[in-house]
Formats: sequence, C-alpha cells, structure tokens
Amino acid sequence: MADESDAAAWAPPPASEPTRSEPAATPPYPSHPTDAGSPPADASLTPAGPTDAEFYPAGAEPPAPQPADAGSYPGPPEYGHYPYAGHDPYAAPYPYGGQYPSQPSYAGPPRRAGLGGGRLIAIVAVVALLAGLIGGATGFALARRTAPAAIVPLPQAPGDTSPRGATTIAGIAAAILPSVVSLRVNGSQVSGTGSGFVVRADGYLVTNNHVAAPAAAGGAIEVVFNDGSRAKATVVGRNVSYDLAVLKVDRSGLPVAALGNSDSVEVGDLAIAIGSPLGLSGTVTSGIVSALDRPVTAGGRQEASYISAIQTDAAINPGNSGGPLLDGAGQVIGVNSAIATLATEGASGQGGSIGLGFAIPVNQAKRIAEEIIATGRSTTPVVGVSLDLQYAGSGARIGDLTSGGPAAGAGLRVGDVVVAVNGRPVDDATSFIVAVRSSAPGDTVVLTVERDGDRRELKVQLGADTSGG
Repeated sequence: MADESDAAAWAPPPASEPTRSEPAATPPYPSHPTDAGSPPADASLTPAGPTDAEFYPAGAEPPAPQPADAGSYPGPPEYGHYPYAGHDPYAAPYPYGGQYPSQPSYAGPPRRAGLGGGRLIAIVAVVALLAGLIGGATGFALARRTAPAAIVPLPQAPGDTSPRGATTIAGIAAAILPSVVSLRVNGSQVSGTGSGFVVRADGYLVTNNHVAAPAAAGGAIEVVFNDGSRAKATVVGRNVSYDLAVLKVDRSGLPVAALGNSDSVEVGDLAIAIGSPLGLSGTVTSGIVSALDRPVTAGGRQEASYISAIQTDAAINPGNSGGPLLDGAGQVIGVNSAIATLATEGASGQGGSIGLGFAIPVNQAKRIAEEIIATGRSTTPVVGVSLDLQYAGSGARIGDLTSGGPAAGAGLRVGDVVVAVNGRPVDDATSFIVAVRSSAPGDTVVLTVERDGDRRELKVQLGADTSGG
C-alpha cells in the first residue's frame, strides 16, 4: 500500500471547491503518459537491429499505455490488460469536455510492468525445478530397474583381400608409386613443390623445366620418395623449348618407371596422373585421353615452351607438374606439364583442374632425357624460318628465311603460307612450331605451302638447335 507521499505524487492538480448541491466537475481525460515505464524484468536487452527497439517478452503484445488519470485510479492493471471496457487502448483519448467512465477509488500508484512478469517467472521456475527433480528421480529409478540395451552389430560384407589386378587403377598405382617423387624447390626468389619420376636406377629423374628452373642458379632441390626418405638433387640439364629437365640424386637401385610409346596412344584410352598436387604426395587421379597433338604454349617470351600435348581430363593441379601420365598398362605416356583454367576478372594466383590437363608426349621426353644424361645438353629441331606473327589468316606465313638454313635449301620463299606439316593441318604460327617440334633433328618433314594461289609440297630436313637446352 502506498504512503501519502506516493499518493501526492499522483494527485490531480487542485480544483475550485464545489458546492454541496453541485457535483464535482470531472477533470479532463488525460493524454497517454510520456513515460513508457521500465521494461519487464525478464525482457532480453539484446538489440534486435540497427535501431533502438522496445523491450518486451518474446511473443507478448506490448503493454497498453497507462493514463496518469486526475481522478481516482484502481491500481496497476494486469500486464497486457486494459481496465476500461469498450475502449481501444491504442485509440485516440476522449476529447475534453465529454462524458467519461466513472473511476473507482484510488488504490495507490501504478507498479512497474515487470513485477508481475517477475513473479510469474519465479513461480514457473520453481515448478520447472520441481518437475525436473521428480523427472530425474523417476528416470534414475527406471534406469536401475531396466537392463542395458544390447548392441547389435550392423551387417557387413566380407572384405576383398585379394590383390588388385596389374591393369586395374589400384594395381597400376601400387606398381608405379615407388618410382614417383615429390620435389621441394628453393630458389633465390621462388620456391615451390612439384613432381618427378625415376627413369634410371642410378638416380636420374625427369621433371618439368619450370619446376627445376628456380634451383638452376644456386638453388636447392629436395627429393622426397614414396617411402618418406629424402635426398638432395642436382640439375643435370634443362630444355626450355620442351619444358623438360633431368635431375640426379646420389642413390642406386631405385625402382624405374616403365616408359611407353606415346605414338600408339589413342583418344579414349585410360589415363592416370600421379604426383603431388598442392604438396599432397602420392595423389592418383584418372580419366581418359581427351585429344592428341594439342598445340600448347606456356611460359613467357624468354622461356616459351611449345608442346604437341596429350590432353586428358584426369585431374591435374599445381604441384602435379613433372609427374607421369600413365596408360592402362601402367606405362608412362606423358609428362604432366600444364592445365587450362578459367580466367576470372580480378582474380590472381593459380587455378585448379577444370578437366583440361596437358602432358608432354613421352617419346619427346625420352629423347631429351637421353641427350641430357649423355651430354648435359639437348637439341631442338629447326626449319630455319621466322614467322609473320601479324598474319591473321589460316596457316603460318613465312616472314624471313635463315640464309643457308633447311627451309631456304628446300625452296621455301618469304610470303609462303604453310598449311600442313606431314599432312597435319596448321592453323597458326603456334601449331606450326608445335608440329615441327614433334619431330627430331635430322628428320625429314613434308610442308604443304600455298604460294600465289597454288599449293605445293616441299621436303625439309630439320636442323638442330642446342640453345634451348
């Protein structure tokens, strides 16, 4: 019950003394109070958004505005209840001077809206606690009287412990993995990881030039074998034009990868790629041979490589470079070298596999590796021409001839357009270079050329260039 000071705080302003024969004038009905009151004691104070929010219990309607009436007041209404029947609590107040509902006698100042909610929550909490204790005791008693449930094993098919066939992917992987290595390369400015494979038991390995290049000028290469052992490697030789390099480790008795014949590969053949994509050594992926003789160029102007590549959809990613591409017999048919990626505006760095991987045919890699192991250098076939890179037509137009070179001796002229090499169509300058490099120095190739509207065939014996090795 409120004391007199509380009542005074809520008393209406003094009015003139009415006479006994005249009832007291009804004071004007007040507007809604300016103080919205305190939030309920159990309301969450976490803001609901970027602006200030009213705080009410979840799911409850906001309390109706409570008028600080000038007449007597019945006390605090229940939370969410409006005491005046027939009047919308959110409607506009009655106009001044009208007839108003009679007011019960004053019962003290209004209480905070949160008190009722607080009592209710306290009662609910006590009831919940008692229910929890009773439920826990009941569950404990039932648990003591109930035997533990039996664990029934799920059915499982008997495991196949038979060895995989030699021509299955699992069998091929098991046979070749001891011959595949991971390479950790540290150069003066660049470091990274790549792959390689053993081609001779006395420690010779093949990889890509772009993998070994950072270590060629004073860097270091660490070879990690499939069994986890490690060894330092030296660069024996490199060929920029074919993107190949040969390394040497001080080991003997190494398992050697069997080299196949890339000339016998056909589109649709099984293709298995093994290497260390993103440093994950011993990763095996598979697909098919998607295309052959795919003209691919990689590297910058100073160290451009032109490859007549084997295309595969076996997943090849950064770190696979230098690893082997195998056929269904487990023989190496290519050296994984490049991938195609989707160009994204504003993106930087390397992309991953989109099913377009490219490998250097093993017949080319074999010739280069044998030359490097024997002499420390390798050769690249040349025709003795410079191409007109501004030519936009089909084929490759001769821009200049090397005096005394193979092309000049065969009768080629400036302005001739080469449209085929050994019957293989030439679309542009890149495809012409790639077609020539599919052969070896000393080989004779047949060039189909267009001159003054006529077509003719010229035989050219390829020369040798050692500057690329």
